[in-house]
Amino acid sequence: MGHDHDHASAASIRHEKPLWWALALIVAFMGVEVVAAFATNSLALLSDAAHMATDALALGIALVAVRLSRRPPDARRSFGYVRTEAMGAMLNGLLLFALAGYILWESVHRFLVPPPVASLGMLVVGVTGLAVNLVAMQLLKAGSGESLNVKGAYLEVWADMLGSVGVIVGALVIHFTGWRLADPIIAVAIGLWVLPRAWTLMRQAGNVLMMGVPDGIDLAEVRAALAGLPGVSDVHDLHVWALASSRSAMTAHLVVDDSVDDRALRHVAVELLAQRFGIGHATLQVERGDCHGPDCGNGRTGAHEHAHDHDHDHARHRH
Repeated sequence: MGHDHDHASAASIRHEKPLWWALALIVAFMGVEVVAAFATNSLALLSDAAHMATDALALGIALVAVRLSRRPPDARRSFGYVRTEAMGAMLNGLLLFALAGYILWESVHRFLVPPPVASLGMLVVGVTGLAVNLVAMQLLKAGSGESLNVKGAYLEVWADMLGSVGVIVGALVIHFTGWRLADPIIAVAIGLWVLPRAWTLMRQAGNVLMMGVPDGIDLAEVRAALAGLPGVSDVHDLHVWALASSRSAMTAHLVVDDSVDDRALRHVAVELLAQRFGIGHATLQVERGDCHGPDCGNGRTGAHEHAHDHDHDHARHRH
């Protein structure tokens, strides 16, 4: 069975327009916020503008990934361009680390000598930024439940919305109490908020690039499910890896008895893998007789290769 490319293309086209609108809003306001940060001398405002820059990058990455995902596989990239998403996410995570480091470093100087801050200007820009983030979140909310790309952008904007709330709180504290340390304290809070999110993003991207087992899939459960099919006596050379954050692939050898219909078994197996584990690309080799590989009957995943032809079916990709 083939993959449902038409459905994937329709979904990516549907998600693209909200991404463009959200990107336009974020970039326009980011410019306003940078100018306002220097005019008001607010580090909290500057840190929020820096976070908006990462939002814009995340939205740009999502747009690139959406467009590249519609490109078909070719002779050099047999799986297409699905891993562009992971490469962009890794770059985004590195940038988040750099920005958080700069904000924390700059905050140290402001703790020692807190400069004056134009709190009213800071408040106006903070309120406007909150409104922009809420509109962008609404634009991305529907797609966040269907696409991991859009979900990542949605979470970026959501976190920046919290940054805008912090700017508003800092402006009010400075205006009514004159306590200027509120500005670097809030900036540090925003920086510390970014760091764990950046690490999580890089860890997930690294798992995809290293062909790790996708989150939410237990290799032992996959093996047990295949071994439980009628006529299957053993499962070996089982490998499951992430093609992208929302796409999985696997290969396995199934040892069966002589009464098994190979084609019918593969049909049942790929449907099971797609329905129960969300694995949309499965290559299964059916073998008869005793299993002779080092991975036979011991519950481990093999790390060796076989030089023979594979008989396979592909599951329809589930969304």
